[in-house]
Amino acid sequence: MASQNQLFSIKGAKVLMVGAGGIGCELLKTLALSGFQDIHIIDMDTIEVSNLNRQFLFRKSHVGQSKAKVARDAVLKFRPHISITPYHANVKDPDFNVDFFKQFNVVLNGLDNLDARRHVNRLCLAAEVPLVESGTTGFLGQVTVHVKGRTECYECQPKPAPKTYPVCTITSTPSKFVHCIVWAKDLLFTKLFGDKNQENDLNVRSTDATSSSEHVEDVFERRKDEDIEQYGRRIYDHVFGYNIEEALSNEETWKNRNRPKPIYSRDFLHDEIAQQNGNVDKDCAAGDPSSVSAMASLGMKNPQDIWCLKENSRIFMEAFKLFFMKREKEIGNLTFDKDDQLAVEFVTAAANIRATSFGIPLHSLFEAKGIAGNIVHAVATTNAIIAGLIVIEAIKVLQNDTNNYRMTYCLEHPTRKMLLMPVEPFEANKSCYVCSESPLTLEINTHRAKLRDFVEKIVKAKLGMYFPLIMYGAALLYEVGDDLDEAMVANYAANLEKVLSELPSPVTSGTTVTVEDLKQELTCNINIKHREEFDEEKEPDGMLLSGWTQASSVEKDDNKSNGNGGSTSNASQAVPVEAEDNVEMDVLSGKKRRLSEISGQDLSSVTDETKNHEKLEVVDDDDDLVMLDDDPGLNKRKRIQ
Repeated sequence: MASQNQLFSIKGAKVLMVGAGGIGCELLKTLALSGFQDIHIIDMDTIEVSNLNRQFLFRKSHVGQSKAKVARDAVLKFRPHISITPYHANVKDPDFNVDFFKQFNVVLNGLDNLDARRHVNRLCLAAEVPLVESGTTGFLGQVTVHVKGRTECYECQPKPAPKTYPVCTITSTPSKFVHCIVWAKDLLFTKLFGDKNQENDLNVRSTDATSSSEHVEDVFERRKDEDIEQYGRRIYDHVFGYNIEEALSNEETWKNRNRPKPIYSRDFLHDEIAQQNGNVDKDCAAGDPSSVSAMASLGMKNPQDIWCLKENSRIFMEAFKLFFMKREKEIGNLTFDKDDQLAVEFVTAAANIRATSFGIPLHSLFEAKGIAGNIVHAVATTNAIIAGLIVIEAIKVLQNDTNNYRMTYCLEHPTRKMLLMPVEPFEANKSCYVCSESPLTLEINTHRAKLRDFVEKIVKAKLGMYFPLIMYGAALLYEVGDDLDEAMVANYAANLEKVLSELPSPVTSGTTVTVEDLKQELTCNINIKHREEFDEEKEPDGMLLSGWTQASSVEKDDNKSNGNGGSTSNASQAVPVEAEDNVEMDVLSGKKRRLSEISGQDLSSVTDETKNHEKLEVVDDDDDLVMLDDDPGLNKRKRIQ
């Protein structure tokens, strides 16, 4: 039973929720039933059919509508006298600035991506508004409290990069199904249906096996008067047949590996064309592009079936044709989306055909979708537990009950007979460039690297500043904004193409560059250190940022080889794939330990899957998963006093 002081704090609070998905639905319900009277919700997403199994405020009739608005309407039906203000918008929109955040007593996050979390963290710091962060992944979950000047901020500890694999592994020597998925999703799908100008490692300049012309053509370009069936077969034969033949010609590669088997369409599709013709227009609705399905067209219903090679080939060809017949206007601009049924079908079929060639076990569409979309399937009960914990911490924050703040972890298996592990918050990391404003160091070749490289690879990609202002001393080198005149825009555009040492105010070794994001009210100083050479595999960006820590997760390939049929890109490049579920626990002793150390007992009763996961720090709402670095520095954090 809440005390009078708690009730007073609750009723007088103005709360901002960011995210109205799996956690958000549970959180809004719990806030309303707990007595909160003034709630604001930001969410840019619309409702999808796949949300309905756990986001209980939504119904099938709501598909396509704003999550924030439908959630508001649903809750007002059983709490009609409270105020709920929805915003169908991106939290990074200019309207949601520091002044907007200052009006709230507490901000509650239920987000599904690292980028938005970082943005909200910075706005909360600038506005001096407490933040309660949360996330779930399957049975695992966590709630953390971040109060400026009292606890560490969300970015005080490093967040990991998505797992990556060298391109040479993806294109030449796949040994796992995930390698085939990455090949099908990030290389083949992108080359066929995405940006044609994007560099790609699919041997785009090599000829196909039937070409006797001296002219080298781009086999991915559709020929004049070539029908879709012929085009699809030619692509099939090139990527699954000819490229494999070319790879086999490099005997050195296969000395200690199983040799792949070339696959051609004539072996599996000769009887299928007549059966498939006519199905497209009959079975696929022309209205909603997302409803187009190769499985439906072929009468295949169960996504958990593992298709044989012949079935995968049929799905591949049918999906290929459907893209050109039903979604031709989108071709050239498509990116893979786990909620795009046709895209998932194409990628699954392509990955399975490639897996067959390399002797890798096949997977169902359901399994392939999980791998391709980084999905760890959500558990509604975990979302409900985490939402309750968020509200508990929010009430403590509103009462300024600092001594009782807790970071709480929801476990899959009991530890010390507990499934919920409360931990006292840590002090701010004095090396954090976000909340402690510690300077960073950048090693870079100032005679080769352009200002554009610095902006894209460091300022945006690593520091998360999307409206940066870059200065060296009193000289303004670069700025983004709507209020710039044409001359300034042209000047900054010209600066982007100059190497650092040739800028109007040269940036050389020993100089300090100041980067500022006015919307986040964040300023960062970066000390520049010139360095001539970089390891192309370990440091592919050609620069190294210190003081900012992000775990790399690159699977190394000790037996590098050329790409199938002569790769056109550098093998040191890395292709991002799904993050892995790592589990790390903050425990009551005051330092981080692995799960096996928490109980002091043998965890043999824990499943192998759980034992292999060795860190939990940031887990995401719903289907996206983030992992953390294995940095020994994490053990040095101090509890708040």
